[in-house]
Amino acid sequence: MRQRPLPGTTGLVRTMSLLGDPVLHSACAEVTAFGPELDRLIEDMFATMYAAQGVGLAANQVGVGQRVFVYDCPDDEDVRHVGHVVNPRLVAADGDEYRGPEGCLSLPGLEAGTVRHDRAVVEGVTSDGSPVRIEGTGFFARCLQHECDHLDGTVYADRVTGLRARRLRRAIRKAPWGAPASRDGAGAGSAP
Repeated sequence: MRQRPLPGTTGLVRTMSLLGDPVLHSACAEVTAFGPELDRLIEDMFATMYAAQGVGLAANQVGVGQRVFVYDCPDDEDVRHVGHVVNPRLVAADGDEYRGPEGCLSLPGLEAGTVRHDRAVVEGVTSDGSPVRIEGTGFFARCLQHECDHLDGTVYADRVTGLRARRLRRAIRKAPWGAPASRDGAGAGSAP
């Protein structure tokens, strides 16, 4: 029997930051204050992620420039991984590289083939300061790399190249949520 409520059940859904918002393009600060405010942020992030039907969410996606992310993501064997990481560091991204469809809650309705490693290891701490090490493969590895990128000020669109980048930029320009900063192609790959 479960002793604790599911994450996010007492959280509030926060407004999502969309591509073009400066908070998504700046590296996040290390968390130094642990306590109720951090716990509330994590709970709200879970609620927001679930409401948007995502598998991961970084704090800057809800406008908070701190190094925190939450996840509820399956791996390629359909094993569910649920948790959070404070002050995460991507300590390994290795194995084969695969181009796979990748989307983002900050670019709703869009996805593009993005190259990621098949294995990732993230180290950090939990909300109470306990050390945590998370290893993921397949789709879960993609999620871990994606969320760590967010906290470094990178969105997946920055990793898309060539024809995929041009198609993604075109889709961003047409998106109803497209911000002026994203309409000129900024943050949507470096290929012309």
